[in-house]
Amino acid sequence: MNASDLRTRFLEFFRSHGHAIVPSSSLLPQDDPSVLLTTAGMQQFKPYLTGKADPLQHFGSKNVCSIQKSFRTTDIDEVGDTSHLTFFEMVGNFSFGGYFKEGAIPLSFEFITSSDGMGLDPHRLFVTAFKGDREVARDEEAIRLWQEQFRSVGIDAQIGERIFLYGREKNWWEAGVGPAGPDAEMFYDFGIPHDPAYGPTCHPNCDCGRFIEIGNDVFVQYNKTIEGTYEPLAQKAIDNGRGFERLVMVLQGKKTIFDTDLFQPLIACLRNVAAVLPAANSFTRLYMPGAGLGADMEKALHDARRERAIRIVADHLRAAAFLIADGVRPSNKEAGYILRRLIRRAVVNVSVLLNIGGETDTEQKLAAIVIDQYGPDYPELKAEARIVQEELAKEKDQFLKTLDAGLKEFEKIIKSSQETVSGVDAFALFATHGFPLDMTEDLAEDRGLAVDRDGFTQELEKHRAISRAGVEKKFGGHGMTVGDLTAADETELKIKTRLHTATHLLHQALRDVLGPHVEQRGSDITAERLRFDFSHAQKMTPEEVKRVENLVNEKIREDLPVTKTEMALAEALQSGAPAFFKAKYPERVLVYSIGDYSKEICGGPHVDRTEEIGVFKIVKEEAVSAGVRRIRATVAALAGKEGQNGVAGR
Repeated sequence: MNASDLRTRFLEFFRSHGHAIVPSSSLLPQDDPSVLLTTAGMQQFKPYLTGKADPLQHFGSKNVCSIQKSFRTTDIDEVGDTSHLTFFEMVGNFSFGGYFKEGAIPLSFEFITSSDGMGLDPHRLFVTAFKGDREVARDEEAIRLWQEQFRSVGIDAQIGERIFLYGREKNWWEAGVGPAGPDAEMFYDFGIPHDPAYGPTCHPNCDCGRFIEIGNDVFVQYNKTIEGTYEPLAQKAIDNGRGFERLVMVLQGKKTIFDTDLFQPLIACLRNVAAVLPAANSFTRLYMPGAGLGADMEKALHDARRERAIRIVADHLRAAAFLIADGVRPSNKEAGYILRRLIRRAVVNVSVLLNIGGETDTEQKLAAIVIDQYGPDYPELKAEARIVQEELAKEKDQFLKTLDAGLKEFEKIIKSSQETVSGVDAFALFATHGFPLDMTEDLAEDRGLAVDRDGFTQELEKHRAISRAGVEKKFGGHGMTVGDLTAADETELKIKTRLHTATHLLHQALRDVLGPHVEQRGSDITAERLRFDFSHAQKMTPEEVKRVENLVNEKIREDLPVTKTEMALAEALQSGAPAFFKAKYPERVLVYSIGDYSKEICGGPHVDRTEEIGVFKIVKEEAVSAGVRRIRATVAALAGKEGQNGVAGR
């Protein structure tokens, strides 16, 4: 069974068992400032878990299933081995007051073992459950239900033989104060002999490689109070998550996730392009450890590093394509920085470690494979195919301009380094050649060297202090980066500030005219115009465009005051200020209010009163991608207002 067929089978299985199919949400989480990117299947369902939203109203069922695009930034440094990924898919089934353990456990067992599901041998299935502690008793119900499932296929599931009990470190879920509960994990037995180097006996959580986790039923049944006690929840919930790549690996009988049909087209392309890697290339020798250890050892290390590079490129470009399709663009901030790091690590591994050469279009070929392979299941990839290719090419070209010189400089640095690359040298690579610190650490690690991270941070802070001092001297202490805006001078900053405030009015006007489903999907402000992307399924009619434009101008003419308040993030969200920017907000934020009409979390700056904006004009309304529209608009100063507008919060 190929991966695409398994996606279909999973969704059809749970649909036939009364679950509504919910599409994957974006990798950029909506209204959840606690994370930078979507990390789990439950993320889009948090309002239903906490009772703030009604699944019956939105999905027609208390039981739902989904295949969720997910990303974990913490695994970037680990990618290259045979198990870690940045982007991955989570297949999950959820119930919010529908069924609980009595429904979840039989469903999990049936999906894993029946011919309508994965059809795996139940004799290779092992499970774990919560053993209890002083606060919460052992999960007897989960143990009993699992024993009943195994008994139905003639397996006597004894504790310590088929069912294993663990404490909170393995079989408990909570996220601070709030919903919490035990979980039951499912493991597949590969049948390989136990390696005694990992302990005298084997068990599902042993690291010897015999077992792999293929599912986790979280039983959300408690509320953890601020005092640390656990109270039963009135409405219980089920959160079952499974790593899709692992399911494919097990189903296809492969040793690693990179051996599956999810990655083999990418890896085959890389192998064909790389062909035979020369042994004496100056750069590959620089980054391939093992020189001087003998021909056999050198070749073994050389081949291992080559395979690691192939896995890094395959993972990173797959992830980059999905991030770009969901609206992320390379930058030096937040999700944009994650994307930039992925692309640049891929370019280094393609151009240097695989010796393919920067002048090839290898990255674009791999992105095309991702789009073709995943497009039927994720149509946003096909819709954004041109943008994906353009952003990859643009970032690669920008990086290649400094890569060659940077690598030569790195060679000089490591020749003079004993065990550590200094913070001064690491910062020089960053400032002059655009090498992010983590990339320098990657390259240094391949040579058995560390990098002085603290020293790098000190140099970075020195640089920022000098830059601030220079800006203050030039612009009288104001600086041209104010809040969310950057400008060349005071005049441009004033123009952008007017456009910025107009964007807030536009956002609220769109919600008033089109409906509350409208949410910001992106924005860009230049000295000439504003660009605003928003969620809306169809093209706006000329009448709707005019109504929005008139409404914005009406609020401008009312000369509403623009005020800001600093408050805790939780307080801001409770006050009704939406958090539409795709960022990880700090604990304290600024909330900008335009009279009683608009309120948003924002870094500023804004005008003091709306009349300072001028005349608002929508220039164009167009499609960006499926379900996302874009408006381009301008403002023209009112007579006598040019140059007089203030900047709130300066």
